[in-house]
Amino acid sequence: MKRFFFLSVVAILLAACNNTSNNNTPNLAEYHAITDSGVQSGGVKMIPIETPIGKFNVWTKKFGNNPKIKVLLLHGGPGGTHEGFESFESFFPKEGFEFYEYDQLGSMLSDHPTDSSLWTTERFVEEVEQVRKALGLNKDNFYVLGHSWGGILALEYALKYQDNIKGLIISNMVSSIPEYVKYANNVLAKQMDPKIVDTIRLMESKKQYTHPRYMEILVPNYYEKHLCRALPWPEPVTRSFSHINQEIYIMMQGPSEFGASGRLLNWDRSKDLPKIKVPTLTIGGQYDTMDPEHMKWMSTQVQKGRYLYCPDGSHCSMWDDQPHYFPGLISFIKDVDAGKM
Repeated sequence: MKRFFFLSVVAILLAACNNTSNNNTPNLAEYHAITDSGVQSGGVKMIPIETPIGKFNVWTKKFGNNPKIKVLLLHGGPGGTHEGFESFESFFPKEGFEFYEYDQLGSMLSDHPTDSSLWTTERFVEEVEQVRKALGLNKDNFYVLGHSWGGILALEYALKYQDNIKGLIISNMVSSIPEYVKYANNVLAKQMDPKIVDTIRLMESKKQYTHPRYMEILVPNYYEKHLCRALPWPEPVTRSFSHINQEIYIMMQGPSEFGASGRLLNWDRSKDLPKIKVPTLTIGGQYDTMDPEHMKWMSTQVQKGRYLYCPDGSHCSMWDDQPHYFPGLISFIKDVDAGKM
């Protein structure tokens, strides 16, 4: 009788351990369970978006199932693609995180309307809110992670809709475009060979942004030092840059990498950071195109902030400093989930 009781207790404990290493981690079967009926599409879902000029569709792809942790990834650009987040596929599934890759309107696999009135921060914020609703994300499980331009979008979304968010992650983005321009010109440009900088300035003054020589100079002297230091560039990084919607990028950011001249020229939310009440992680890299000290400062201005420093990382720290980027990011999400923030 005692032996039977002992074996029963062991069986119960083993089952508990196998099913939930912690209360919010799904087991393998639960994580990969099919949750929708009909033809299976590998998690891809086209979501209809209402805009001031009509309805369009945006592309999303779901990975895994976890009722407590759902991460929506907002790519950079503007006009970039979800491909820059493909590295997450090597890290999030084994943690049991449900996450979504997503092409914003005008980007890669989503619809490509040409009306320039659509390319505003305010309109993109409303798009994210519609995507959130369509995916069933809410304040009990919704983590929004924005990288670069996606960080601007995530911050703007939080300032309007933070009651719908469980956690906010701003990856490799400062809270002020004027500060970004100042850092590029006063810090990064001064680290380069003056002759190289002069050549870049001269070509920009002549608006020779599409000239082959312009990119030949920028790639080894700027992109490979401050955009992505993993050399040769991982294939998804190269692929993602080849798919950028240049029309949207230039309209909002401008053509120069050493400044902004588009619709984001005067964007500055640095004074609004104290309004953010949800747990917030800011991420910066030592060699980033953005000032890592400013991103650290941002974490002190929000109400519940944490800073993740990537000592070997640049603007794409999820590629060139994965040993620091992903453990820190995963730890933050788990701590928020556990109520430790």
